[in-house]
Amino acid sequence: MSFSTASTPAQPSTEQRPWLSEQDCDLDAFRALVEQTTEGADYPHASAVERNVLLYDADRLALADRRDAQAELVRALAGGPGIVVVRGAFPDPAVVDRATAVFDALIAEQRATGVTAGDHFAKPGANDRVWNALEKTALHDPSAFADYYANDVIALVSSAWLGPGYQVTSQINVVNPGGAAQTVHRDYHLGFLSNEVAAAYPAHVHRLSPVLTLQGAVAHCDMPVESGPTLYLPHSQKYGPGYLAWRLPEFQAYFEEHHVQLPLAKGDAVFFNPALFHAAGANRSADIRRMANLLQVSSAFGRAMETVDREAVTGAVYPALLRGRAEGAGEQWQENVIAASAEGYPFPTNLDNDPPADGMAPPSQADLVRRALREEWTARTLRDALRAAAGRRHS
Repeated sequence: MSFSTASTPAQPSTEQRPWLSEQDCDLDAFRALVEQTTEGADYPHASAVERNVLLYDADRLALADRRDAQAELVRALAGGPGIVVVRGAFPDPAVVDRATAVFDALIAEQRATGVTAGDHFAKPGANDRVWNALEKTALHDPSAFADYYANDVIALVSSAWLGPGYQVTSQINVVNPGGAAQTVHRDYHLGFLSNEVAAAYPAHVHRLSPVLTLQGAVAHCDMPVESGPTLYLPHSQKYGPGYLAWRLPEFQAYFEEHHVQLPLAKGDAVFFNPALFHAAGANRSADIRRMANLLQVSSAFGRAMETVDREAVTGAVYPALLRGRAEGAGEQWQENVIAASAEGYPFPTNLDNDPPADGMAPPSQADLVRRALREEWTARTLRDALRAAAGRRHS
């Protein structure tokens, strides 16, 4: 008698799997992606390719058909090297210098108050970081703000990647001589989450996250390589499990060995896919305060349709959570209630007042509720903590 045996189904590729894990991170597959060559012929509006990075000249982009140029930029950021440098993005140095003067004034004000802005990577006070520089610049010098953000290169690339209705945020980052390099990472959104939390999001969200944000930086001084301009790994944004891979030692070692670094001139701008593996370089110069305006531009679609006072909802529901816990309700029951009532995401916030804690993000409302349940806070204690947390988020 013979028995038929069902064949074991083949494992789906990472592009087909509904969930990703660290076990999906394969350095050989990653290497095959990032070791391809950027072909200049595929990007006719580019002026050059240097170390696999596309270089554009702002004056040449301005003469191109806008839609054609934007289509090419999208191809470059999505399926190409994932990074473009626009030389002369700010052709008038006076515009950059006025903004630099505002940024220096904001830094001086911050120092005078004794505030040392927390950073995602550097120790507080090691460098100079101004959070929410967009708002602070507009309030300090509206005319300088208008002249600076009238820049068409920012609008061209932002609308190409995100479409209309995008929102600009800005942080000033000054890396002083002796400032250490960052470790390799990906950026907001999923890049700011721990691997455990990032793995809880399905694979299609890993693919979605990069198209919700555009990363950019404007050079506010000449940045020779010794001053530590950002390190990049072209084509790395295309690696599916990359949000789980960048913390793994073998991927970090590969980045250290194979990254590229390009000098920038004052007024140049860099734009890159937030999933690109990158890290700020070490400032080994003797006297260059490397100043960049870091731009994080967000999609208009990253917001809910209705405004909900989740502080009020959470305060009202917490006694029921306490009762359920006392009556033996399971952890999943609690998590489901928390998810439906509390804000589970810590951004947007005022990072001056609400700095990252134990990682790259401050605690969310949901984190506060979980802590309250663990420590058996009263409803009054939680309400006070939620109100204080909400106050820290205001600009």
